[in-house]
Amino acid sequence: MSNEIFYLSGFLIFIVALLLLDLGIFNKKDAAVSLQQAGLMSVLIILISLGFYILLTYFGHHIHGISSMARLQEIVAKHQHPIKIVPGNLEHSIMLYDKNLGLEFLTGYVVEYALSIDNIFVILLVFSGFGVAPRNYHRVLFWGIFGAIVMRFLFIFIGAALIQKFEWIMYVFGAFLIYTGIKMYVDRNKHEKIDPQHHPVVKFATKHFKVHNRFVGNKFFVVIDGVRKITPLLLVLIIIEFTDLIFAVDSIPAIFSITKDPYIVFFSNIFAIIGLRSMFFLLAGIVDKFRFLKVGLAVLLTFIGLKMIFHHYLDGIGFGTSQSLIVIVSILFLSVIISLLLPGKKQHKIEP
Repeated sequence: MSNEIFYLSGFLIFIVALLLLDLGIFNKKDAAVSLQQAGLMSVLIILISLGFYILLTYFGHHIHGISSMARLQEIVAKHQHPIKIVPGNLEHSIMLYDKNLGLEFLTGYVVEYALSIDNIFVILLVFSGFGVAPRNYHRVLFWGIFGAIVMRFLFIFIGAALIQKFEWIMYVFGAFLIYTGIKMYVDRNKHEKIDPQHHPVVKFATKHFKVHNRFVGNKFFVVIDGVRKITPLLLVLIIIEFTDLIFAVDSIPAIFSITKDPYIVFFSNIFAIIGLRSMFFLLAGIVDKFRFLKVGLAVLLTFIGLKMIFHHYLDGIGFGTSQSLIVIVSILFLSVIISLLLPGKKQHKIEP
């Protein structure tokens, strides 16, 4: 078994254990998640993510089995890490590699976390539109994460293979992110609505499967008169999965602007997804107060798109991972601060 497969398998086992811990401790009863529970789980996930960052900063080279200068040069060239290897000094070169790897993870984590916040509003729309009981939010989001892990895994490793084979795809990703950023800015004040009766997933399901017409507790399937039917809660779960798929189209190329190492992209993605699922219960009632957040995310996507297009020039002038992290955090910080200082008129709010 290669080093990459060994560490990836270990990471997946750890994530599953973390989710089972979440399910066992924070959802023992069929009840809505409290702010205290959500806060505790959110802090725990953030601390674990920071611990993973520290682990990469000191031991990241073990992922790709780097034990020689030739192997280090191969990995740095393959994943285009912006570091300068010190000839004849393997120990110092590995230290530089590990430090940069940790920064790439942290930057990707922040980017994914920020872009996923916009996903909270859409999830709230789905829950509200379908009339999902708050006590079932946790169950839907819990099982949704498993589908998200599989989809992100496929997206990331296929994307990495394409980038390594066709470097011009980076320019396509960059142009797409700039377009997405501009569109997000133009549509920032539009209020989306979810129509359960005419949603494509509902139409497809009712046409091809037997669908029960009402919720049955927290069940995804129910047997009525000997006939097995899917419940509206399963339809909500499927819609949430499609929502994550749409958001992944933006967020994954964005992280590839930070690092070309698919393992670091995957690690940062999964930690952010799990963290946002917990943070959902904290932000659900206040996300509408950050009126300039969409503007900040639009600027962030545009910046990342430009960075992907001009990456060769930026690398040449020494604009590396640490500079990207500073710019990204500054954009997000300013969008939040300006939102708090200039709250404006009362915003459209979605009640769970």
